[in-house]
Amino acid sequence: MKLIESLKSNHRVQRLVIFLSVMGPGIITANVDNDAGGITTYSLAGANFKYSLLWTLIPITVALVLVQEMCNRMGVITGKGLSDLIREKFGVKITFYLMIMILLTNFGNIISEFAGIAASLELFGVSKYVSVPAGACIVWYIVVKGSYKSVEKVFLFACVFYISYIISGYMVEQPWREIMGEVIRPRIDFKFDYLLACVGVIGTTIAPWMQFYQQASVAEKGIQAENYGYSKIDTIVGCIVVNIVAFFIIVVCGTVLFSGHGQQPIKTAADAASALRPLAGDYCYYLFALGLLNASLFAASILPLSTAYSVCESFGWETGVDKNFTEAPQFYILYTLLIFIGAGIILFPDIPLIRIMMISQVINGLALPFVLVCMLIIINDRKIMREYVNSKFYNVIVVVFTAAISVLSLLLVISSAW
Repeated sequence: MKLIESLKSNHRVQRLVIFLSVMGPGIITANVDNDAGGITTYSLAGANFKYSLLWTLIPITVALVLVQEMCNRMGVITGKGLSDLIREKFGVKITFYLMIMILLTNFGNIISEFAGIAASLELFGVSKYVSVPAGACIVWYIVVKGSYKSVEKVFLFACVFYISYIISGYMVEQPWREIMGEVIRPRIDFKFDYLLACVGVIGTTIAPWMQFYQQASVAEKGIQAENYGYSKIDTIVGCIVVNIVAFFIIVVCGTVLFSGHGQQPIKTAADAASALRPLAGDYCYYLFALGLLNASLFAASILPLSTAYSVCESFGWETGVDKNFTEAPQFYILYTLLIFIGAGIILFPDIPLIRIMMISQVINGLALPFVLVCMLIIINDRKIMREYVNSKFYNVIVVVFTAAISVLSLLLVISSAW
């Protein structure tokens, strides 16, 4: 009996070790989605509509799991990034136009991440002329001077700091019965502002860079098909955790800032942190500001990296953090340019940041349906995926969600241009 128990215990330890060895791409990719733009969107959702948008996080989580699981599976089975597969399946011309869209939308988001760094540290009294160059140098050094394993460890460590938003949620007295009632029995409002906020919350959760980054990361990590089950858990956990964080951001802002409690108009996540200070105390203020800083630094590292992966793969150039500059010059040059140009733009006065973010959201909304359709075609190709193609039932669910996400993305485009 003791021998059997010992074997079972050893088996559990072995499974845990395997999971820890493949863990990373799913959790990191999902958590970066709560970047400066995402935190701002959730803060506005809570401040303007209290808890009435919390119900959207349930279908968002399901859709995110489905989409990220597919790109994760493609990365494990093929050992290639999404750009590679799109080029091989659809040709260079289509891939080129898609990469132009990805490059433009990602660059707009990169600028917003450095704006988030500037705004978060200004809450601590640090000038943007100090914080932005320092932040750019830090994120550049981590990736360029590190290996894949060391970079991944840094990114996983950064994920831990998202707990600040969960802690801030418990520092404010919450009406949990009302909150859970909004989640279980949603009250949908058909007014334009509500629908626009709903589209924004959903649209900020699934972005094309996520699919490209996670698949490229899985391919570079070299996860094998026999360990795919563990990699799938990594993806699911990441998708759930990121929306738990979003839940608490909405709850905190909905509790403290709704119904005109805020002393100033809320336009950004930094505004939300400032408005929380006199109402929820210094600790909540600092936690919220720290969360914004971590999210912005984290995303300022990942988004240029995702862009470099996507563009270089599409042209057949060498990619990878484990390669040096001589082996992958285009990869490192593009990564460097995206970081320092994006940071440099923030240092200029009177930059129309909101307009830049709106334009990038529009391009993101246009690109996402094409990316999702390409993924569906590739993942159902048996020559590429062998027995790992989608089941018919899985396809039906994914097609429905893809159609819904595409419609919402187009609505986001229309509303941004309105």
